[in-house]
Amino acid sequence: MPRRMGRPGLLGTMARTAVITGTARSVSNHMQPRADERYAQQAPPQAYAAPAAPAAPATPAAPDRVSQLTALADLKSQGLLTDEEFATEKAKVLNS
Repeated sequence: MPRRMGRPGLLGTMARTAVITGTARSVSNHMQPRADERYAQQAPPQAYAAPAAPAAPATPAAPDRVSQLTALADLKSQGLLTDEEFATEKAKVLNS
């Protein structure tokens, strides 16, 4: 029977894949203990981390806006502001 030339068949491809997979697994299993040792010898990541900056204080504008809007709502509920005046003043407060 003449020998076939060209691309390998299904069985040849499967055999080659099995050899490659087995070799890769063997190398990985051989190298893993060394990698574990090197990782254990390294300093913990906290030693290299920069100290965290303190949190910035909240801006005083937000509570001021809330109090202004509350005051406007009170004025409207008392009938001292019309709907149009309330909407205008509210837009001014929110856009400032």
